[in-house]
Amino acid sequence: MQTAAPAPVPVDLDQWVQPDRVHGAMYKDRALFNVEMQRIFESTWVWVAHVSEIPQPGSFKNTHVGLHPVIVVRDRKGEVHVHLNRCRHRASTVCEGRKGKTASFVCPYHGWSYGLDGALRGVPHPEGYAADFDKTRFPLRSLRVAQYAGMIFATFREDIEPLEDFLGPARKWMDLFMKQGAGYPIKVAGEHKFRFPGNWKIQMENTTDAYHFPVVHKSFLQSLDGSTEELFTFVGRKGSVEDLGNGHSVMVMIPELVDLDEHLDDPIPERFQALADELAAEGHDDAQVRRIVRAVGGPGFNLNLFPNIACSMAFFRELRPISVEETEINHMVITMDGGPAAANRARLRLHEHFQGPMGFGTPDDAEAWQRVQRGVQAGGDDVWILLNRSLGLETTSDAGRPLGDVSAETGMRASYAQWKRMMAA
Repeated sequence: MQTAAPAPVPVDLDQWVQPDRVHGAMYKDRALFNVEMQRIFESTWVWVAHVSEIPQPGSFKNTHVGLHPVIVVRDRKGEVHVHLNRCRHRASTVCEGRKGKTASFVCPYHGWSYGLDGALRGVPHPEGYAADFDKTRFPLRSLRVAQYAGMIFATFREDIEPLEDFLGPARKWMDLFMKQGAGYPIKVAGEHKFRFPGNWKIQMENTTDAYHFPVVHKSFLQSLDGSTEELFTFVGRKGSVEDLGNGHSVMVMIPELVDLDEHLDDPIPERFQALADELAAEGHDDAQVRRIVRAVGGPGFNLNLFPNIACSMAFFRELRPISVEETEINHMVITMDGGPAAANRARLRLHEHFQGPMGFGTPDDAEAWQRVQRGVQAGGDDVWILLNRSLGLETTSDAGRPLGDVSAETGMRASYAQWKRMMAA
């Protein structure tokens, strides 16, 4: 479905987005935020769910595409739909559950009922309508839907490029990310959702920012054993950040953990030895034990998919703009669907250690994002966000795109280049 023609951009994009910096007012301009919602979130592929969240016919998830509440649902034939969560009669939402399973969607205001495919099935007291009232004219409004590697995306646009073309070189990294199932399907097994008082682009930058890690996450590093701390001390080492096109980027922090099917003969890390012993005692052979243990820690990279989802080591991180100065973050832990309980427990403990509400990572990140939003209030019109780290020092990747060291701001420049293209379109 198409939305209304977008409003004009209220700023000079060439002045606000430069090759080495962006203007800080981009975090606080309300008129600009409203245009972003139209020209970006209503005009591209937006991630809405992983297939494991809607496993059966009738399974649904409530989420948003930009500011629009939507329902992601699997119909009786197994097809996935993304419907606007709005009754066609008087605009009430037709579903308020966060996730669940249902046979239909019924408006609580006047009782209009819709099938899982969005078709209007029933209207109470139909005798009150004229004979030419046609239910087929009033289905739930639906977005275009496509999937890749179990990731479900939706868009308002019918004339948009195919999802696989939009993802481009990022598909290779999505395939690598899904290997952490260790031969089992991956499954979203829990989530931690919170809001912070800051603009959505602050968080968009963070997942491709290794430069902050030894500063912001010092307490996390100190909580690790010696060998694990050394593994996560990746700034200044041989990692990289690559521009993947269309605003996507990948930050490789631990190169030896990029492909989880490789290096299976390496020694099992001390922190995972107890898990390996438990898996062996359950009857898994040595090859299985090594593959599962290696997958538990997740791959050694963060993949940013513009504009709203990151595949970050062992979890998904979704951002949702609420207002120009408020953003919701949803961290979703990934487990092995049908895999060993011991391995999945280990995944949950690792997730809690860093991403959980009492963990060593998320609270510190959120504090940093909030401070950025406060800081851009200082200085009036003379506030610039520098994105110049490694600029002029980059090489070219095999795909012919900019490639910086692991602490480079290459990924942020890629995101803002796409932001500028879409805002100018």
